[in-house]
Amino acid sequence: MRKNVQFAIAFGMLAAPPSPEASARQAITVFVAPDIPGVVARGTRVELVRNGLAGADDPIAVPGVGLVFSEPDAGRVAVLDANNRISTLVEQSNESHGMTLDARGRLISAQSRDGQTRIGVIYPKGREAVLADNFEGRPFSRPNDVIVDRKGGVYFTDPGLNGAQAALLQKAAGATPLAPRLPPAVYFIPPGGKAIRIADGIERPNGVQLSRDERTLFVSNTNGVYLLAFDVQPDGTVRNRRNFGTYEGRSRFPNGIPGTMTGADGLTIDSEGRMYGLSAAGVEIFGPQGQHLGIIPTSCGGLDCQGLAFGGAGKKTLFVAGHGELFRIAMLAQGFMGRAK
Repeated sequence: MRKNVQFAIAFGMLAAPPSPEASARQAITVFVAPDIPGVVARGTRVELVRNGLAGADDPIAVPGVGLVFSEPDAGRVAVLDANNRISTLVEQSNESHGMTLDARGRLISAQSRDGQTRIGVIYPKGREAVLADNFEGRPFSRPNDVIVDRKGGVYFTDPGLNGAQAALLQKAAGATPLAPRLPPAVYFIPPGGKAIRIADGIERPNGVQLSRDERTLFVSNTNGVYLLAFDVQPDGTVRNRRNFGTYEGRSRFPNGIPGTMTGADGLTIDSEGRMYGLSAAGVEIFGPQGQHLGIIPTSCGGLDCQGLAFGGAGKKTLFVAGHGELFRIAMLAQGFMGRAK
């Protein structure tokens, strides 16, 4: 694994402003990027924007709104303005995690609240809709990430429950064993249609992304070493599963699921077709043919980060979120301009 450059500085030098939940002068670790040609300049800091959030996941730049991200523990979707002020965009998000924006300007989210799991439109207000809440009559387990294509077809992952999540639900049910659930899988919702299971046999499918031409679907496996790729068919289904890139990160936090725990999570893409995937090591960057280009080290709340996206002026800032923290990185690369994420 490449050597990551990092050092500690006083908390007050980064946070703007520090949250009430954080210690005013607590020392934190600041991560610094290596030189990755065309991607990021050596010495660029991973800058803390805000912490003390009620969870933080899946940022997305929404035109005319700002940088939107989910706070699943608060059950809301928040928006960050140019002055680092945070306000509420959606008050009741049904524990949304991953989010995507369709051609009609609708914000679509993967909603994980147990008993109400679904993929649905949560914004604009008054246009809320459920796109899918079951597969063959069985409710989804815990939808996680989502991406929409130009035609309005929606791809999403359902990794199921990890060990800690299952334990919490079982405790809430009075130690009653949980009913059998759908196995981990990747799904596709055709415009106006029902959810189709398009890929399974993945230990923990997590981040999902499309190539620029939408001919390839990418999926991160939290408990696997490979960034997976599939060929997208004219009807939206996929074939030809293959290993596109290899994650170098190895997580220190087991989740009770078999496999090699890389912590692989959110995915985004830049204007040159490079893929950016979060893992326990940070932001791992892959070239258009899957070659590993480097790692921008990151950590969120001392844990593995969860979501990332390009935003800001010209989509030249990479935002990273997870575990109550939101970061930004000034990039040389530009995010793909063909869709919001």
